[in-house]
Amino acid sequence: MADAVVAMAQLQCTCGDAPTPLWVTSQMTVKIGNQYAATVMDHAPMANIKPFGTCKTLTASASGVPTPCVPATTSPWSPGSTSVVKIGNFNALLSTDKLACSVGGMISITQAGQSGTVDT
Repeated sequence: MADAVVAMAQLQCTCGDAPTPLWVTSQMTVKIGNQYAATVMDHAPMANIKPFGTCKTLTASASGVPTPCVPATTSPWSPGSTSVVKIGNFNALLSTDKLACSVGGMISITQAGQSGTVDT
């Protein structure tokens, strides 16, 4: 079982050196524990996911010049809830979901922001 993810959950990119919180913008009606529930559509760079500090990959390709780890996502989180758990028309975001960054990193959820489980 996985935890449902809510606003301000902690995210980490394998290429970044700092965590960042998740900002929920895909829906503003369903809350879990006073925080908006996240969906797989909460993946937009800067709107939902802020930078992860300094990027190891981009810094290496810039000859060691520290480069910000700005997420470059183009598709939703995967796989999302595969059961009947939907928020609006979107699958609920779960603590086990992953998000690919086109720079080469993989974004994961390190803290769901709450501890309510969902049958996947």
